[in-house]
Amino acid sequence: MGRGPILTRGHRRNAVVLGSGSGSSYKGPILAVVSDRVIGSGSGSASGTLADRLRLGSLTEDGLSYKERFIVRCYEVGINKTATVETIANLLQEVGCNHAQSVGFSTDGFATTPTMRKLHLIWVTARMHIEIYKYPAWSDVIEIETWCQGEGRIGTRRDWILKDHATGQVIGRATSKWVMMNEDTRRLQKVSDDVRDEYLVYCPREPRLAIPEENSSSLRRIPKLEDPADHSKLGLVPRRADLDMNQHVNNVTYIGWVLESLPQEIIDSHELQTITLDYRRECQHDDIVDSLTSVEPVEDAEAVSKIQGTNGSIAATENNEDLRQFLHLLRVSGDGLEINRGRTEWRKKHAR
Repeated sequence: MGRGPILTRGHRRNAVVLGSGSGSSYKGPILAVVSDRVIGSGSGSASGTLADRLRLGSLTEDGLSYKERFIVRCYEVGINKTATVETIANLLQEVGCNHAQSVGFSTDGFATTPTMRKLHLIWVTARMHIEIYKYPAWSDVIEIETWCQGEGRIGTRRDWILKDHATGQVIGRATSKWVMMNEDTRRLQKVSDDVRDEYLVYCPREPRLAIPEENSSSLRRIPKLEDPADHSKLGLVPRRADLDMNQHVNNVTYIGWVLESLPQEIIDSHELQTITLDYRRECQHDDIVDSLTSVEPVEDAEAVSKIQGTNGSIAATENNEDLRQFLHLLRVSGDGLEINRGRTEWRKKHAR
């Protein structure tokens, strides 16, 4: 998501009082306390940008992860009257970028370290896995915690935990894997010791996984979907609004394209509970994309249900017969080059 998974060194952010009036004599109501120190309106400058001071996020006490709170806006809600999966994915991207930016790593969308910038290296997404146990509704406040870790010699990983801020209930988890690429040659490259030294200092000292890997669907191989697919949506074209600040199709756009070829009856009767995407190649602004979807038999729905329970879901599929699973493929129309492979799992909607 986005272009950079890197983490953060940081400083404790200041709080800001939002209200009218000026000077220390202001007696009006405190509308929002953003962090841990209240600054009266008009009390002078504070460290960081205005966005830093207003943002509802900060490093945790040990400095090895970052938490931020978000209010679900009306335009982020879909047909189910809850946040869409694209909204969730965008928030994961936002909190990851804010985590990286708060340490002074690059703000160009790649979240690169000094050594990476010198060598023209960037992070690119290899895999994204999101599990949603309960979708937040309009005006709900969610808290997202994120952190990074090393992933062997070829990349890194970023994890997230999503909570309902009012109850503390875990409503979702996500994990992602990133690899390093040379921006000029577009070839993958091993992570050097210099780069590892720059970011591993901000990682948890012991492995910390948002999603336990034992029997986890986050690690399952996604086979290539071959023609003829059960369902298809052909000729998808990137809009200008789909391009990120680096002139590439934003990773979240792929989620929408994957869902475009899903049969409408599934959209009407089920809701997405898990999505896994393997990113195979970059999509350019002038590419034309085909989205293919086929049913994948649920071989061991009982094991899937157990995994969901282990991860903190209270909304795991109660009836295994209600679980639906699909394979997806995004490809360049015409030459058939793979852009993305995916798998989604869907649970029956509960009556509202």
